[in-house]
Amino acid sequence: MTTTQTATRTINAPAAQIFELLSNPGRHTEFDGSGFIRSAVKPQRISAVGDTFRMNMEGDHMGGEYQVDNHVTGFQPNTLIAWKTAPAGTEPPGWEWLYELKADGSDQTEVSLTYDWTHVTDKDLLKKIGFPLVSADAMESSLASLASAVNG
Repeated sequence: MTTTQTATRTINAPAAQIFELLSNPGRHTEFDGSGFIRSAVKPQRISAVGDTFRMNMEGDHMGGEYQVDNHVTGFQPNTLIAWKTAPAGTEPPGWEWLYELKADGSDQTEVSLTYDWTHVTDKDLLKKIGFPLVSADAMESSLASLASAVNG
């Protein structure tokens, strides 16, 4: 059974410029291919592993509007940023989003977006959400939108 999904795209921008956008939750709506993100709650730039940022979301899978807390699990400037998502006020149940950036010269970056639900062990949650909740096409759309946002 597959428990990860990855999309990769080369973006015509330096890694630092892409990382700056990814580390700003206030701009995440600009590259959300899932259609779930509505806005950031009190957005502050992500600066380290252990940071948490809250997002307003909406989706039928949660009965409409809801909030999530994203717990930063990976942070290497211009190289990696990752977080585990949880319903607001709870501990993450196991899925994680990872953005890996590999500079390809000074003005191009290969960006890989991985959606990993390997550590989701709650059988009821697995059944309710039906992983992967976000399709591979939606992830490709996220990377296309990220390219537009960083170059816009």
